Amino acid sequence: MSPSERRYTLSLSCPDRVGIVTTVSSFFSSHQGWITEANHHADVDGKRFFMRQEILADSLPFDIDVLREKFAPIAREFDMDWKISDSARKKRVVVMVSKQEHCLYDLLSRWHADELNIEIPCVISNHETFRGLVEWHGIPFHHVPVTPDTKAEAYARVEDLYREAEGDVMVLARYMQILSPGLCERYPGQIINIHHSFLPSFVGAKPYHQAYVRGVKLIGATCHYVTSELDQGPIIEQDVIRIDHSDAPEDLVRYGKDIEKAVLARGLRYHLEDRVLVHGNKTVVFR
Repeated sequence: MSPSERRYTLSLSCPDRVGIVTTVSSFFSSHQGWITEANHHADVDGKRFFMRQEILADSLPFDIDVLREKFAPIAREFDMDWKISDSARKKRVVVMVSKQEHCLYDLLSRWHADELNIEIPCVISNHETFRGLVEWHGIPFHHVPVTPDTKAEAYARVEDLYREAEGDVMVLARYMQILSPGLCERYPGQIINIHHSFLPSFVGAKPYHQAYVRGVKLIGATCHYVTSELDQGPIIEQDVIRIDHSDAPEDLVRYGKDIEKAVLARGLRYHLEDRVLVHGNKTVVFR
């Protein structure tokens, strides 16, 4: 079986109770559905159950719309928050960037090499710096300046561009502006940020310099969903690298760029593959 074969992915969470796994599995087996991957987790304290299953699309006798229709009664019975996605449909990723290039370069490289199964309908920036690079890749580039006096208009424009692009997810690839609370609240779980710190340590600006002053021995990066509370959204992925007393702040910044690229790419991939289920301010990530 090839990894490129078309799959449907069911992801869900619901109040925990007996019979969820049996019911879902029996539903697919009754239609000759071939489950290629199955993940489950029960949150004992929260009494909530999480599930992700991949099903070989060609093994089912109907398309995804009929699948959703037939699964809906089970979802109602168990009070599920659920969705079913189709690997044949590439998710549309709107990238936002400021003047730091490394995460943008990395995403464009992975997209160009088909390492990420995505479309990039546009890139939005508050600077003109990367217009040439982005347009060279054949991707529309939108310059939306942000000043203290124009933030409301700027983020209204960003939201319009996101809707026009029919975006599935917005990625802040070192976009160094704070999005408006309204924008964050209208797209929960659809805006992903890479923060150059191992959160919750060193929030806000210049975290590597904060880490240097504090004398830490590990620095890291955090991929998380954006909420209206700065750097406090549900965490998707993190990683660290060891440093020592001989490293200057500039060294920490350089080391950190490598971590940021890797963490953002992994976190975005988990999101695109519906491996991330949000529960309050925490996540369950089926790697």
